[in-house]
Amino acid sequence: MTRVASIIGGGVIGGGWAARFLLNGWDVRVFDPDPEATRKIGEVLANARRSLPGLSDVALPAEGKLSFHAEIAEAVQGAAWIQESVPERLEIKHRVFAEVQAACDPQAVIGSSTSGFKPSELQQGAARPEQILVAHPFNPVYLLPLVELVPSPVNAPEGIETAKGVLQGLGMFPLHVRKEIDAHIADRMLEAVWRECLWLVKDGVATTQEIDEAIRMGFGLRWAQMGIFDTYRVAGGEAGMKHFMAQFGPCLEWPWTKLMDVPEFNDELVDLIAGQSDAQSGHMSIREMERHRDDNLVGILRALKAQNWGAGAVLAEQDARQKAGTDLAGYAEDMADVSQPIVTMRRAVPLDWTDYNGHMNESRYLQSFCDASDRFMELVGCDAEYIASGGSYFTAETHIRHLAEAHAGDLIEVRTHLLMGQGKKMHLFHTMYRGDEPVATGEHMLIHVSLETRRPSAPSDRIEANMARIAAAHAELPRPEGVGRFIGAPR
Repeated sequence: MTRVASIIGGGVIGGGWAARFLLNGWDVRVFDPDPEATRKIGEVLANARRSLPGLSDVALPAEGKLSFHAEIAEAVQGAAWIQESVPERLEIKHRVFAEVQAACDPQAVIGSSTSGFKPSELQQGAARPEQILVAHPFNPVYLLPLVELVPSPVNAPEGIETAKGVLQGLGMFPLHVRKEIDAHIADRMLEAVWRECLWLVKDGVATTQEIDEAIRMGFGLRWAQMGIFDTYRVAGGEAGMKHFMAQFGPCLEWPWTKLMDVPEFNDELVDLIAGQSDAQSGHMSIREMERHRDDNLVGILRALKAQNWGAGAVLAEQDARQKAGTDLAGYAEDMADVSQPIVTMRRAVPLDWTDYNGHMNESRYLQSFCDASDRFMELVGCDAEYIASGGSYFTAETHIRHLAEAHAGDLIEVRTHLLMGQGKKMHLFHTMYRGDEPVATGEHMLIHVSLETRRPSAPSDRIEANMARIAAAHAELPRPEGVGRFIGAPR
C-alpha cells in the first residue's frame, strides 16, 4: 500500500522533502499558497530525478504521485508523515500546526524543518503536542542523509522510533538529539563558522571566494568523511586524542577568533559580501549551481559508499533495504520459475558514469555486466561465504556490443541467459535493456577456480545442481542474437 506524505510549504527545503518522499515511492500532497509553487517544486524534482537514483546501486521504487492542494486540510488527509517547512516565525508555525491537527490523522508524525526553534516551543498550544517534533534536514534534502530528530519530554519513545523508521526507509540518517537546545547541533557549529567568516570579510582579511577555497580545498574534505573529532584524533598521531588536546589545547585561550563578538550587520557589510559573492559565482544561475552541487555530492557520496564509510554507509544500508524482497535477492532454490532470462541488475545510470558525449561510457557497460555476473554467481551459490571457503569464478573472456545510448538517470536492467553451466565453465549472455529497448549485450565465459591453487577446479554440488537446472530451462529459449560474435564479424 502506497504511503502518503504531506508537505506544508514548498520552498527549497519543502521541495527537497517532496522529492525525497516521492522518489522513494510515497504519494506526496503539497500545500503552498505561492502561485509559483508548482514550477519551483517541479524544478527541484527535475534535479532530484537526475541525481538521487544514481546514489543507489539498485533501482528505486516506482515514483509516487504528486498533487497540489489549495487547503491544508485537504493536503493532510490520509498522510502518515506531515512535514512543515514554513517561514521561521513561531506564530506562523503555531497557526499551521493548529490547522494541520484539526484535519490530520492523530497517529501521523508531524515534523518541523525548523533550524532554530526547540520542539517544546513548537508544541505550545497544540491540540496534541506529542505529535509534533523537529525533523531538521540539510539542503539538498533529497541527497544529504542527515536529519536532526529533536523531541521534547512529551514525545513518547515509540513515536520517536516510528519517526526514525520512516526516515531510515527514505535512505536518511536520523540523528536523535537527546536534549532540546536552540539551533540543535549542526547549525550551532555552522553559526560559529559563519560568524568568523563575516569578520574575515569585514576586516579585509579574505574575500568570500578565498574563504570558500580554504574550506573546499582543505578541512571540508576531511570533515565530509571523518567529522571533527576523528579528524583531530588522527592529527594527534599515534599518541591519539590526548596528545592532540595537550598540544593544541592552549591555543583556545589565544585571541584567534571573534566567536563571542558579532560584526555590525549593516548595509555596508551586506553590500561587500553580496558583491564578492556575485563576482565569485554570479556567472551561473542558481539552477546551474544546484546541478554542479548535486554532481559533486553524488561523486563524493558514491566514493564514501564504496568504502562503506560515513554517509556512504547509510547509502549502502538503503541499497540493501531496497534489494531485499526483490528479484535481485535470494538464491536459485527460491525461484519457482527459471524458464526466462534472469534479472541480475536493475539500477539508474549515475551522473559519474557518463562521458563527454553525455552517455554511459564503455567502462560502465563492463562494470554493469560484471555486476550482473556477480549476481548470477551469488544466485547459484557462489556467494561471499562460498568464496571465503576457497572457491570462486574468474572471468576468462568477455565481448560487449553497444546497441544504443544510455544517459544519466536512465533505468537500466540486465537479463541473463545461461548458455552453458557444466563442470568448471559458466557461459553467460547478458542483455541490457532500457525499458523494452536493448542497449547492449555482454557475453562472458567464466571458469571455476580454487583460490588456494589458483587453478581450475570443480564447483560445489549445490552450484552444479543449480546451474544444471537453469541451463536446462534456458536451452529451450531461442539462442540470443549476437552470441559468439567478434569484432569485424559479418553482420
